[in-house]
Amino acid sequence: MDGTVLVADDDRTIRTVLTQALTRAGCKVHATSSLMTLMRWVEEGKGDLVISDVIMPDGNGLDALPRISRLRPGLPVIVISAQNTIMTAIQAAEAEAWDYLPKPFDLPDLMKRSARALEQKRRAPAQPAPVPEATEELPLVGRTPAMQALYRLVARVMNTDIPLLISGESGTGKSLLARAIHDFSDRRSLPCVVAQPADLQGVEGPAALLSRARGGSVIFDEIGDYDDEAQARVVRLLDMLAEDVMAGKAPRIIATSQVDLTARMEHGSFRQDLYYRLGGVTLQVPALRERVEDIALLAEHFLSRGERDFGQQRRLSAEARELIRNHAWPGNVRQLENTIRRLLVTAQDAEISRGEVAAVLGQLPAAEPLRNVMEGEKLSATVMRHLKRYFDLHGGQLPPAGVWQRILREVEMPLIEIALDATGGNQARCADLLGINRNTLRKKITDLDIRVTRRRKLM
Repeated sequence: MDGTVLVADDDRTIRTVLTQALTRAGCKVHATSSLMTLMRWVEEGKGDLVISDVIMPDGNGLDALPRISRLRPGLPVIVISAQNTIMTAIQAAEAEAWDYLPKPFDLPDLMKRSARALEQKRRAPAQPAPVPEATEELPLVGRTPAMQALYRLVARVMNTDIPLLISGESGTGKSLLARAIHDFSDRRSLPCVVAQPADLQGVEGPAALLSRARGGSVIFDEIGDYDDEAQARVVRLLDMLAEDVMAGKAPRIIATSQVDLTARMEHGSFRQDLYYRLGGVTLQVPALRERVEDIALLAEHFLSRGERDFGQQRRLSAEARELIRNHAWPGNVRQLENTIRRLLVTAQDAEISRGEVAAVLGQLPAAEPLRNVMEGEKLSATVMRHLKRYFDLHGGQLPPAGVWQRILREVEMPLIEIALDATGGNQARCADLLGINRNTLRKKITDLDIRVTRRRKLM
């Protein structure tokens, strides 16, 4: 890898680490903590690649991207940011960033992306349409790897024509994500129509629906609940769109589902032809219990919003925060938001107590934190304890349908990631190690959105 890399970050440690890694990889590096200095270097024609933080002491790195594109068309910019919200990824894509990585980032992965950026010439960017205001209305907030992977995938597919299937439990924010994809895409000036089965009835129904959409977006909400007749109508509608798709005039098709459509399809209750028409890309929105580390972040987000909406300034005591973090949240983000809104109204003091949280939650017992694996304990015993806790977290109720696939996914992902790491990212050796076909491994890597990094002597 060779070329000159401009690094801009106000964190001295990050500048040092990147400078050392890139230098050892064969690059020349200019590093600064100032956005003004970075822009001066860009204007002077320095650099083949820019790696920039978002929040700098003298400006915003995202705001500088359009100017960089005007001054140096084709100069790739990799954005790194500790602002771990979906809007950061979307805004980076809108501003034509070459790539986006959340902090803390994986250094080998960043090096791989940097090498790819230096090898390619980026096409001249089009001037992006302005991003709508009120981005804080989106509670799609999270620092966990699952949410960051979702952010990156949304940013990649947002301005494509490919159909999207958004899957996840009730209350995870599927409909919100579907609407956000439209509102921040290049179709934002066109209508977004949430279709109902009744909209597809009769001879004129489908045509009227498409007329309302006018090339914008059509959202089929909870399509897994559609009966056989409604599913057939959707298939006919999508067939009607075939010519418009080729001409670039068709609306974007987005569907959401809280049920496992593959399981429904295997049992004959969901049409196979409809499933494959809708599932161009599947976006899996994780349940709240699968991203526990985001719960406190979301709670603070909702407290801030409530201060604006109700004029009530509240904070959580340490004990209240811990209780919220350990709660099962079977209703996911929607339940958490409603709980915080209720606490904003009912809390007696500025600091919300543990007792007040317990009262709102119905005094359900807090879930016990996971214990460390006991020395010498068999894997099956560890899995048994984890699964028992998973079922216990639902407070005597059954978990949502689809436990089999969710548990397999949680086991497969770390197993494949660890095996890939052990084999240095060599997929052929990894497949042999796991005892599976190489094509099967590749499919699982794609389905699970696993990043593969071949280890090289970069440092």
